[in-house]
Amino acid sequence: MSFLQQALVFLAAAVLAVPLSRRLGLGSVLGYLAAGAVIGPWGLKLISDVEHIFHVAELGVVLLLFVIGLELQPSRLWALRRSVFGLGGAQVLFTGALLASVGLLCSLTWGAAIVTGFGLSLSSTAFALQLLAERNRLTTPYGQLAFGILLFQDLAVVPLLALLPLLGDGGAPSPGPVWLLLLKDVGVLLAVVLSGRYLVRPVFRAVAATHSQELFTATALLLVVGTASVVNAVGLSMALGAFLAGVLLADSEYRHELEADLAPFKGLLMGLFFISVGMSVNLSLILQKPLLVFGLVLGLVALKGAVLYGLGRMALGRREPALDLAVVISQGGEFAFVLFSLATAQHVMERSLSELLVVVVGLSMATTPVLYAAHERWVRPRFKPKASGREFDVAPTEDNPVIIAGFGRVGQVVGRLLRAKRIGFTAIDASPEQIDFMKRFGSQVFYGDASRLDLLRAARADKAKVFVLAIDDIEASLRTARAVQQHFPHLTLFARARNRVHAYELLDMGIERVMRETFLDSLEMGAGVLQELGLTYSESRRAQERMMEHDERLLRETARFHRDEQKLVELADKARKELESLFEKDEAEHPDRTA
Repeated sequence: MSFLQQALVFLAAAVLAVPLSRRLGLGSVLGYLAAGAVIGPWGLKLISDVEHIFHVAELGVVLLLFVIGLELQPSRLWALRRSVFGLGGAQVLFTGALLASVGLLCSLTWGAAIVTGFGLSLSSTAFALQLLAERNRLTTPYGQLAFGILLFQDLAVVPLLALLPLLGDGGAPSPGPVWLLLLKDVGVLLAVVLSGRYLVRPVFRAVAATHSQELFTATALLLVVGTASVVNAVGLSMALGAFLAGVLLADSEYRHELEADLAPFKGLLMGLFFISVGMSVNLSLILQKPLLVFGLVLGLVALKGAVLYGLGRMALGRREPALDLAVVISQGGEFAFVLFSLATAQHVMERSLSELLVVVVGLSMATTPVLYAAHERWVRPRFKPKASGREFDVAPTEDNPVIIAGFGRVGQVVGRLLRAKRIGFTAIDASPEQIDFMKRFGSQVFYGDASRLDLLRAARADKAKVFVLAIDDIEASLRTARAVQQHFPHLTLFARARNRVHAYELLDMGIERVMRETFLDSLEMGAGVLQELGLTYSESRRAQERMMEHDERLLRETARFHRDEQKLVELADKARKELESLFEKDEAEHPDRTA
């Protein structure tokens, strides 16, 4: 099959499988895996050279780690040292020891048991980070902890590779004494660090001076692939080298340009990587020994999950994020494919065991998106009512005149202003994570769904004067507004609208004090732009006031038509001409003022 035909097969499989998987709520990763299993040598046999495809697709993982490194400044990396070396080291040690013990109980040799245990203790950086990124969870406490553990696992590759010659019987040439191997590794890492600090930036500065986008992209790819290749040549993980290169450029002025240039390559190659993993799963082995295979997969995921849950409880203190951590990195890792292959070559383990373990690792990867989807749908909601010990937690010690529902970026600003004026308020939020975060800064926020009548009564809404509706979720915001209007009509309601459609819905309910969260800031920016273009301060402010008055009037005039798109288009066109006429009239009245 020609290269073009192979590309056609890969693209068609991805386009068919990934949207279906996402529609089913399983994420894109499982879709890629399924596509690989179907087109691979154990499925329709459309693609047979899995090993070659896998080596090319590894560049996706390399680019992913480079981009993550770009977003992680050295100071933040130092802040993660506890999760990297402390919890990461504990996870690899405990999981590896437990799995090796299981291997010994199953009559494996010492060498095979150690390689099996510690090889399976590693998780898939590509799978876990892709899953966290898709769901915007990378910046959460458990996301950061997962990242730290995965980073240590990449570092653990070095001693594992060094250990193989000591466990084998000389079936493959030894790479040399362990101390020499470690010395080479340290030397290469130092060379990468020094090059990143003193060589790479001048090169990018010279390339940027050419103003050639194509050359800049080619240089970026050269940097990533070159660094990964040099690091891989001494037995280190290519992903680790790319990550280190990214961290060294995280403070550079070229960070965003590099990230934007490499994003398309990263996305395509990551998809190819997941497809190649799906292709490598020996489906015939699953048919021959289904109970053994699935039993090992479940055992691996359960054991790793238990260790991770325990470490998560110690580090995070709560069950919910600890369970999140256990689910997201409970699978085997892509490095196991390499490790088990080398272990077979050095006669550390039998080929039949290696093939079985590769299938187990591949299937364990497939369990992660399924488990995570099930966890988010059925398990996570069960934790939220228990986050404060009961369905809600509102017990103010005094009758505050203001209730703030939603203590995110808008509610916090209102609260700070009230606190500065020594005016008491009761803040309510439905996110336990947000409550815990604000508690660290000395703010008391009560847990609960502000649309519930019993919670509003507990918050003494009947004694309050003002209700600030600052909930981020539009449906929850409207639901709360209805409850307040129906049961506490004496409250003056100030409502934050996320956008114009949200504002229309609030106005429909008769709420007059509606503030669009980005409108005033946008007008302020527009006034600044006008001043930069030559208008005086007073002229730009007059234009800003005209625009604000006009748009607020337009918002209320069009509110009753907001479900009639054609009418809205007509009114918008009319309003645009009216606003232009207002500005022309201003210029005619003041001909000495020019823009």
